[in-house]
Amino acid sequence: MSKKKNKIEKTLVEKILDRDKIQYRQAEFATHEDSGGVAQMDTSILNENEHLVYKTLVCSGNKIPTVVGVIPVTEHLSLKKLAKISGNKKCEMLPLKDLAKTTGYVHGANTPIGIYFKHHIPIFLDKSMLQEQEIAVSSGKVGRSVFLKPQDLQKVTNAKFGDLLE
Repeated sequence: MSKKKNKIEKTLVEKILDRDKIQYRQAEFATHEDSGGVAQMDTSILNENEHLVYKTLVCSGNKIPTVVGVIPVTEHLSLKKLAKISGNKKCEMLPLKDLAKTTGYVHGANTPIGIYFKHHIPIFLDKSMLQEQEIAVSSGKVGRSVFLKPQDLQKVTNAKFGDLLE
């Protein structure tokens, strides 16, 4: 008797990608809680491919109240560059306590696809992802990601590419 492998239930993000006929592949990562009790993705399993995983950072601006920057997990966001590309004079990280009520996602599960779909918050993608065949962003659950082409991510989020790195 062979057992069928349990199929992973699709997240809203994966359903959006299916609806828009965008190719992607699911990935699951081990997670752990940091000293503050916040879930962190264990990217050590990726080794040399860690730069393909992108994090979704939610910021508040002085003109546009909420903007999202998507950058490699290995890099740091330049708030000045995000402010400039988004039409703000300055940006700051959204306080953690405001994250779930603003985006609908907890820290570690924020996804540009879901945030744009639910709230039409402006999304800005670091141009470094254009050098890759595919990149990974959160699938809307801690420890779950989707790998897809950067151009498809841009299309489904109506995002702008730019230099967002420190």
